[in-house]
Parts: sequence; C-alpha cells; structure tokens
Amino acid sequence: MSDARPTLRLTESEWRRRLTDAEYRVLRQAGTEAPYTGEYTDTTTAGVYRCRACGEELFRSDAKFESHCGWPSFFSPLAGEKVIERVDTSLGMKRVEVLCATCGSHLGHVFEGEGYDTPTDLRYCINSISMRLEPDQDAGR
Repeated sequence: MSDARPTLRLTESEWRRRLTDAEYRVLRQAGTEAPYTGEYTDTTTAGVYRCRACGEELFRSDAKFESHCGWPSFFSPLAGEKVIERVDTSLGMKRVEVLCATCGSHLGHVFEGEGYDTPTDLRYCINSISMRLEPDQDAGR
C-alpha cells in the first residue's frame, strides 16, 4: 500500500468541467463501468495507456493480458510510482483500490493470487473510461 499523495489537485468544480459525467463518476467518485462495455476491454493495440483525467502514463500494452473479467487487465503499471494503492472496504470486503499517483483519480482495483500466467501474479483491473490509449507511432505499419 502507498501513502503517497497526488501532486495535481483541482477543485471538484474544476474536475466537473474537465470530465464528462461518466468520467467524473468513475474517476472522481470511484464508480465502476459495466463489465464488457469499456472501449479497451479487448484492445490489442500497442501503446501507452494514460490517465484520462490528467494524461499521466500508467500502463503499457505489453503488460495487458486477457483475464476474461470484463475490464482491461494489466499485470503491472508502467512504474510503481505511477499508481497509488490503498485498502478499499467500501463493499464490505477488503480490496485494493488503484489511483493515479499524479491526480488521485480512481482507476480500478488490483487483485493478487488468482493464478493467471503472468510475471507478477497481479491483475490490475482498470476501467476503460479511466484511461486513454496512445498508440505507438509504428502501431499501424
């Protein structure tokens, strides 16, 4: 878990102006998009996934894997300091919430020990609406 604090701090009215209603609900109110509806659930495009709220680089496509859970899954963030992990007991169970370290926006949750064949045994289950994919420059060649 991390006790890091976001460096970009905006007022709620500034966030509301910057984000759509759906983005605000997930990123600033810790909502969750419905499974299998997100734009990046099945995407295999090479590139970098950035925080939709602030643009920070969070995950690379080479760490994305198919978990069949309904949301994009990654086995590792781009770098450990890019995300904040904190205990979330909001649904009456213990989970680990993942937030953008730059702006503090809710991204999703991370789960451990599920048996996926990945290098870290972690599944960062991230809402598509929390990110924007920036394709690699040579992705279409």
